[in-house]
Amino acid sequence: MLNTGSNKKKLTRKEQRDLDIEISFMEGVSQRDPKSFEAWKVLSEDYARRGRTEDRLKADEQLVRLEPEDFSVLYNLACTYSLMKKPEAALKALTLAITRGFKDFKWLLKDPDLSHLRKDPLFKKVWVKISAVQVHIS
Repeated sequence: MLNTGSNKKKLTRKEQRDLDIEISFMEGVSQRDPKSFEAWKVLSEDYARRGRTEDRLKADEQLVRLEPEDFSVLYNLACTYSLMKKPEAALKALTLAITRGFKDFKWLLKDPDLSHLRKDPLFKKVWVKISAVQVHIS
């Protein structure tokens, strides 16, 4: 995940409470203004930190609707699909992210959010194509 919301560190009770307050507040903001990119971005990160993957997916999908050309939101959507063990959807979002400008292939190969996707045979086929393109770019 490109954003910093997916760290796996266990939250203290205070951090959990503060995060839940922020989530509640940002959910209100996003309900009042469904086109608020920043509100949805914060929600995606907060849901990731809280382990609320289904909610994170909704936030990521809304972010893609708001900014379909933004490779970082497409990459984060791919991460969410990977965590949900939906490799076809993850690969589709990742491919779009790459066509929109994502280039951090070293991170892609070690991002823990994409571990399920990297294990899928579909990824291996696409990685061959990515590697070929990467050689031409270098």
